[in-house]
Amino acid sequence: MRVVWQLLAVVLVSMVAGQSVAAVEDNPWATLAVGLVAAVLSVYVYAWVVGRTEKRAVTEVAREGAVGAVGRGVLLGTLVFAAVVANIAFVGHYEVDGWGSYTGAVGLAGFMAGASVTEELLFRGVLFRIMEERFGTWGALVPTSVLFGAWHLANPDASLWGAAVIALSAGPVLGAAYVATRSLWMPIGLHFGWNFAASGVFSTEVSGNDTQQGLLDASTSGPTLISGGAFGPEASLYTLVFWALVTVGFLWLARRRGQLMPRRSKRADAVALSR
Repeated sequence: MRVVWQLLAVVLVSMVAGQSVAAVEDNPWATLAVGLVAAVLSVYVYAWVVGRTEKRAVTEVAREGAVGAVGRGVLLGTLVFAAVVANIAFVGHYEVDGWGSYTGAVGLAGFMAGASVTEELLFRGVLFRIMEERFGTWGALVPTSVLFGAWHLANPDASLWGAAVIALSAGPVLGAAYVATRSLWMPIGLHFGWNFAASGVFSTEVSGNDTQQGLLDASTSGPTLISGGAFGPEASLYTLVFWALVTVGFLWLARRRGQLMPRRSKRADAVALSR
């Protein structure tokens, strides 16, 4: 029953957060404030429901080291997106025409903060973590990545190709970041850094969300395999390559630290059920 209660709590707070941000989306400063409050509240709800249902200290969202881990994740996510855009621009399919909207960037920071936190709590905090206990790291990484990709099919300009690239890139790297650190702060930082760089800085589409303009007045063009098309650079082959490299790095680190979990044996299941 714990997974049911945890999913209900996280989905409910995610829905409330989404509706709250949508209600003030025309005011960038209010969007920033509401998004940040929603992000913090979501973490508290997650910690509360997991603590109550699992009777343990919720170390994956511990305050100690949180700022540093989020900061490193934001930096890495931003740098990876910058590398993707630089490659798209190098072949002539990303152009900057001038400055965009700094207030647009402010609002996008709030929106992406709320979205990044709630999605990581749901996919890595609840689904991946609980599946990993039973099926091991690999048995959790594959299905949660597929689900994460499918989650984005509900977006306005979604595509099967875009969802597939997310399932093959963002899903694995965010799961691997959690495994390597056993903390949700790194994947939260990665998620936010990528999304905000894509929207708030480089003004590109994010997962086919019909994203508003950020700091730069820019545009993408060319083949979907290069620019990502209407879905945004997340559907670019460059994204697939760069995130694959980062995923390998996190998994190597997880293995070195002894963080990879094997599939639980049937005997262990029987012992657990008998308790």
